[in-house]
Amino acid sequence: MVGSAARKGQNSQSALLDTELEHLPPELRWREWMGRVEAVIFAATEPVTRETLARVVGRGCNIELVIDDIRAELAGRPYELVSVAGGWQHRTKKAFGDVIRTAIGPTESSRPLSQSEALVLMCIAYFQPITRGELSIFFGKEVSRDLIGILRSQNLIASGPRSPQPGAPYTYVTTKAFLSHFGFDTLRDLPDFEALEDAGLLSKEKLLGGHIMPDFAAGQEDVGDETTE
Repeated sequence: MVGSAARKGQNSQSALLDTELEHLPPELRWREWMGRVEAVIFAATEPVTRETLARVVGRGCNIELVIDDIRAELAGRPYELVSVAGGWQHRTKKAFGDVIRTAIGPTESSRPLSQSEALVLMCIAYFQPITRGELSIFFGKEVSRDLIGILRSQNLIASGPRSPQPGAPYTYVTTKAFLSHFGFDTLRDLPDFEALEDAGLLSKEKLLGGHIMPDFAAGQEDVGDETTE
């Protein structure tokens, strides 16, 4: 009911906004569309989808070309417009990362993942939806709820559908924030698993057999202890 009311409010606001701008010459119309698109993306805290941008421009507006023109104008700026998580977002260029950290210090979201967190996240990304038990098989050691909680607190993973296994345990999947964090537009942008196997960097058989990084599983880098299920 609330969602329906919100949509009606959006529709009424869209009806009041002149998106076609037919009274303007083509060049000025295009500049106005560029400004609207950039303003919406700049104001958003998450990547903005095509559907959202389409509400503020005319039917004949090619959003990809508008994005290209905005990117061209930002070429010399310390920030850029990137395509992530199924939308577009303003981001500071990586070259200025040290400058920002020096000025304002590290944030929780910028904390680098530990080796164990990164490996568990990698397995979830490639084999989702996946249960904690299946993750433990991969590592040959139990993956703790605490580690899963860290990844959830950073909004990198979320609960997926219940597994058809006995007891119907929860599965875990990656989120849009995961895509945004690593600069992926979709999961198809993940490095090809077969290519990683060919390069000798990963082995699906070893993962499924619980032989991923034996030193890691033996305790060199603790995945996390768990005494209760």
